Amino acid sequence: MADLKGKTMFISGGSRGIGLAIALRAARDGANVVIAAKTTEPHPKLPGTIYTAAEEIEAAGGKALPVQTDIREEDQVLAAVEQAVERFGGIDILVNNASAISLTNTLETPMKRFDLMMGINTRGTYLCSRACLPHLLRAPNPHILTLSPPLNLNPRWFRDHVAYTIAKYGMSMCVLGMAEEFKEDGVAVNALWPRTTIATAALQIIPGARPEAGRRPEIMADAAHYVLTRDAASLTGRFLIDEEVLREAGVSDFAAYAVNPGEKLRVDLFLDERS
Repeated sequence: MADLKGKTMFISGGSRGIGLAIALRAARDGANVVIAAKTTEPHPKLPGTIYTAAEEIEAAGGKALPVQTDIREEDQVLAAVEQAVERFGGIDILVNNASAISLTNTLETPMKRFDLMMGINTRGTYLCSRACLPHLLRAPNPHILTLSPPLNLNPRWFRDHVAYTIAKYGMSMCVLGMAEEFKEDGVAVNALWPRTTIATAALQIIPGARPEAGRRPEIMADAAHYVLTRDAASLTGRFLIDEEVLREAGVSDFAAYAVNPGEKLRVDLFLDERS
């Protein structure tokens, strides 16, 4: 199987959870990983900072560059990209991982929270993609991977948290449009989403989320690795599901990814029940 040795990955967020798992999987190949995230001091409820993530990446065999970055701020994103290119000579992969969530209805979602989700999810994805693309266009096998769901217009996914749905679908619409826009340039632009909920620290603070009925972040990391090692020209414009990606890669036993093997798994948001 191809690996990511010597490749440079720019990842938004990434100090914990799925983003960190993806970064560590790349680091085990010997990749360079740029952690562009806000957290420099420990959060009272969430583990990890850009510096602890960098330490883990280095320990796993990669090279790390932690850059404090608020992806809502264009100057900070451009500066982080410039630092990445100066340190590693280019960018091969962008992972749009950073995301804000609020599963609240319209009357319970103040405009400050709406703006936060739109600013990080939709605008942040667009901004990071735009900033990295000049360098991706010069890379030999460039990939953009965005952690966002398939576009599903079933009204049930809008009814209870329309603001969050708009913000996540904005990320997916970036995938849809940029995949077509940069297809002839050989840049792969895809989305990746989990079939089940993923047990992260962030999930644990969402009421009723039940992380024990989900899988560990490593399933998304392994699926992302498989996508990012594929030929960019042959895989673009896809809305991929982690389990389906890994089945294509030859994985048939998913028990090791479960938080509680044997427990009925909870299907993630935006996916209608699948067999």
